[in-house]
Amino acid sequence: MKTAGLVLLSAIFMASQVNCQEAVLSVSSAAARRDYCLVYNQTWTPLAETLHTAVAYPLVNLTSTTLCGSLPPGVSAALVNGSALAVLSGACNVSKKALVAQSLGAKALLIASNTTLITPSANESEYAKVHIPLAIMRYRDFLDAQQAFGDKVMQVQMYAPPHLMLDPSIVVMLLIAVCTVALGGYWSGACERKRLTGGAGGGGGAEAEDDKSDNGDVFLYSPLKVVIFVGLMCGMLILLYFFYNILVYVIIAIFCLASAMALFSCLDAILERIGCGTYTVSRSPISVRSLILAAVCISVAVVWGVYRNEDRWIWILQDLLGVVFCLNFMKTISLSNFKICVILLSLLIVYDVFFVFITPFFTKNGVSIMVQVALGPDASAEKTQGNMVEILANPQVPTEKLPVVMRVPRFAPWVQNLCGMQFSILGYGDIIVPGLLVAYCSRFDVWVKSSRKVYFVSCCIAYTLGMIVTFAVMLLSGMGQPALLYLVPFTLITSAVVAACRREMTHFWTGTTYEVRNPFGGEGPTGELGLQLHAVFICQWFSTGLASGPTCVMSH
Repeated sequence: MKTAGLVLLSAIFMASQVNCQEAVLSVSSAAARRDYCLVYNQTWTPLAETLHTAVAYPLVNLTSTTLCGSLPPGVSAALVNGSALAVLSGACNVSKKALVAQSLGAKALLIASNTTLITPSANESEYAKVHIPLAIMRYRDFLDAQQAFGDKVMQVQMYAPPHLMLDPSIVVMLLIAVCTVALGGYWSGACERKRLTGGAGGGGGAEAEDDKSDNGDVFLYSPLKVVIFVGLMCGMLILLYFFYNILVYVIIAIFCLASAMALFSCLDAILERIGCGTYTVSRSPISVRSLILAAVCISVAVVWGVYRNEDRWIWILQDLLGVVFCLNFMKTISLSNFKICVILLSLLIVYDVFFVFITPFFTKNGVSIMVQVALGPDASAEKTQGNMVEILANPQVPTEKLPVVMRVPRFAPWVQNLCGMQFSILGYGDIIVPGLLVAYCSRFDVWVKSSRKVYFVSCCIAYTLGMIVTFAVMLLSGMGQPALLYLVPFTLITSAVVAACRREMTHFWTGTTYEVRNPFGGEGPTGELGLQLHAVFICQWFSTGLASGPTCVMSH
């Protein structure tokens, strides 16, 4: 076990050495200095790691030309020799520009772009021919430097501060995911224990139907309904792909409603746990605590809705709402037996892999449907594989994105300040889908009166290991991964092995012994509770499917 752990850590460490990344362009003149963002390819033209070790070159402005041939009229070769050239992008590839600059005696090449900053690359045969460092910068940054330094001679230095791809944001994301799954499973088990001890009693979850109606939970017991639900998720995903600009606002509105109700449910449970009393208003059945909580939760959801595109800070609020969203889902939606767990998780892993790995072969831009929907129109950057980087050259109006992912910014201040905000992301579905199995294990521990919560603990450990493997594969491949591809086998196999070892597989497979009301009609909960439950259920279910895409993609 120790050997396997060391091998895994070694693989992560080796993969964490970044080959293609952002760099810093330091422009100075006399006592003034300014820094700008660069994109370069370290495996092709490596840069110094610190400003002190970076060589300074005088900058020659040739942005009037693309440098795909000879020098423009009026520019002598003597002026270019030993300097860093700034040229305009386009007309020919970067290797051609580099070879021309190198033949003229230039020591470095800066390519100013008006569109996007993409990691420079070339044909394999051309890599060995270029011996000078080259990088791509924003054209507006070059104009800013010209305006700042005027007619003064500018010196430029290019360097790339070392940092690991194993960014602390990935560790934070892992903690969020594991803690959410564990807390959601514990909450589901606690609710089950409360029903059994406060209701008619009985084992195996066979309590009275009236207790279930009061609690408002929804059990999935029919394999046919699970198949229908997954089919609806596929249809919704395809509709979002083709009608994203319209449906994104519908999903945002539903998320605000569902997250406000989820936050209310979580805060209400906390206040009840700590013994905060309720006071009714005159003869109204509504308590003061409920009114205050409702006002707070609605306000939080409205703040997120208004400022949802403020990348600098709104990610904190989105992650908070995402956590309570997932917790309330795992508490509200219950899988009645292990058979349903196997069917649902198996279908979702096929769904996940198909829409991530297979659909790029059918889309026009080569981006998977899952990525395009989860990340929005900006997902075109995902066509760059491995360690490739793509940064917008000019500020643009923020594009709407579906609120279906956790986001944690990278812990690299210089990158965030110069090159823009970059995030590690994790879909809600990668928390909720395995979380439903964890919640079932927690309830089963209650049914069999397991004092050590062996099913719940083992499934949480399996989920943690599955997430670690997901991150390791992501780092080794340099690509976002469909986390369910790893999480589902880890959690399902572990749960089955524990049940087999304890000789409880029959009970674990069949679970509850009754069928529960249809959440979409029939004998389901009625009135205000039923309406709330249906809205939350629909939003949460579709969001689960839409958010099961690549894990921890670095997005700008």
